[in-house]
Amino acid sequence: MNIRTGALVAGAVTATLVLSACGSGSSSNNSSKDNTQKGVSGFNAAITGVVNPSDKKGGTLKLTNHDNPDSYDPVRAYYANIWNFMKGYYVRTLVTNQAKPGADGLVLTPDMATDLPKIEDGGKKYTFTLRNGLKFEDGSPITSKDVKYGIERVFASDVLSGGPSYLIDVLDQGQKYPGPYKDADPEKLGLKSVQTPDDKTIVFTLKEPLSDFTYLLAMPGAGPVPKAKDTGEQYANHPVSSGPYKFETYDEGKKAVLVRNDQWDPKTDPIRKALPDRIEVVFGTAVEEIDNQLIAGDVDLNLAQTGVQQGAQPKILLNPEVKKYADAPTTGFLRYFAINTKVAPFDNIHCRKAVVYATDKITLQTARGGPDAGGEIATNMIPPTIAGHDPNLDPLNTKSGKPQIDKAKEELALCGKKDGFDTVLATRNSGKEPKTAEALQAALKSIGINARLDPSDASLYFRSIIGAPSNTHSKGYGLMMAGWGADFPTPAGFLQVLVDGRLILPSGNQNFEELDNPEVNKLIDQARAESDPKKSAEIWGQVNKIVMDESVLVPFTVDKALNYRNPRLTNVFISQYYGMVDFGSLGVS
Repeated sequence: MNIRTGALVAGAVTATLVLSACGSGSSSNNSSKDNTQKGVSGFNAAITGVVNPSDKKGGTLKLTNHDNPDSYDPVRAYYANIWNFMKGYYVRTLVTNQAKPGADGLVLTPDMATDLPKIEDGGKKYTFTLRNGLKFEDGSPITSKDVKYGIERVFASDVLSGGPSYLIDVLDQGQKYPGPYKDADPEKLGLKSVQTPDDKTIVFTLKEPLSDFTYLLAMPGAGPVPKAKDTGEQYANHPVSSGPYKFETYDEGKKAVLVRNDQWDPKTDPIRKALPDRIEVVFGTAVEEIDNQLIAGDVDLNLAQTGVQQGAQPKILLNPEVKKYADAPTTGFLRYFAINTKVAPFDNIHCRKAVVYATDKITLQTARGGPDAGGEIATNMIPPTIAGHDPNLDPLNTKSGKPQIDKAKEELALCGKKDGFDTVLATRNSGKEPKTAEALQAALKSIGINARLDPSDASLYFRSIIGAPSNTHSKGYGLMMAGWGADFPTPAGFLQVLVDGRLILPSGNQNFEELDNPEVNKLIDQARAESDPKKSAEIWGQVNKIVMDESVLVPFTVDKALNYRNPRLTNVFISQYYGMVDFGSLGVS
């Protein structure tokens, strides 16, 4: 996810495997439960416990963000903070992650479903039963057909571009289903692999066992949508709520207001606390002003959750009275940039290696806040929070973070560009990314690579700026700044969409480098079919090694984010599933 650690085995869902995949043992888990019960306080307290636990309802939760959401349509969204926002407030799914701090938050639990799935036929048949009393905001009942229709919308990528395509890859099975807008079925429910024998039952039939399938159903795009209220590409303007809040108003680029959904029954929902009466989100505020408003207590939380800017860091870290209301978790994200193999001269591996050797990871780390607030140096594309991580995988010896100028120049000569060359570096125009891009630009300049910066609006960046190969080719984007967290907490959920050559899409593409390596593709299939999480992780480690040898993705930090929380907030904790505060649990005192 321009977001998102655990394992789901075909035939069984086990919390033990989720915890072991993250490197978390039972002692951490027990500590999390104790802290949840007692409440905790102080710097980093929300990482493992709950700050200001409370069941008090009422008040207005005030959120802010510099960027617009990429979309409020659950099928089109791909930002981690928007997924967190959706699932906390207005999108329910069959299953979801537990709303708990620590490793407990990585465990899947029933949401709209009464139980975790009944899995049959060797892991190829998944059956769910819906709870009684589920309703949309207009009072109409939520049925299995609404869930199926919501999933079918994922297939309409020609209309609803931008979101993840995993469900298409798993459920299409050669049908070439076009999505509901071109569906010839009178009910627009023609996807054969999903059946709804009655209003409470939904059955998924897979072509082959898939160990991560239930995680795909925890994504917002697998939530229910009423066919009669679907407005296609305009649905983001007023998505129909299945959760505790609904949109009162949405003024794109300015403000969104959510109020209570009186058709939501808390007896049907074991996850969401629904404490505030009202939720306001203001968009477009300058990032430095957001930091000022947070510290002054004028807003409650930065929705982006990517950390305060450099100027605010000392105001927080050097003042104990302020610092105790902040957290700097390792988010599970990697910050990296992609090298486009389809834009010359980066079709030559030696030109790519020249960039890797010239990169000064320390200056990029500093631009993001240094090791304490920006994260440790990264050397490969599986972060420490994901099974399969190898701390020793560093083929070009970048762990020190220092540039290797002599080797970079050797590679330039080998690619026939000894005096350097010109290229374009794509970046978002918000947060810490512009300064990070400038740091990369300066490092490459030292060996004669002139990287012109081309900043873009963050709401479009991943969908149609660097997510559209036709655009990256026409604009000559040789280098593209990016950040990534797991779409779901397994190695497949982190790495596949970034490197699988069969997932290069015309829009919403995440394989920015356009790597299509047959050996990588073959290993991905082996890893996804492997039901043993340990063996699967080992195969993903092999994929990681090949990707690093190709020098197409350059990770530079394992992300940390120093975020400030208003002292009046209640039920504050970091969800490991998203690497940020769990929005749906928040209240205000």
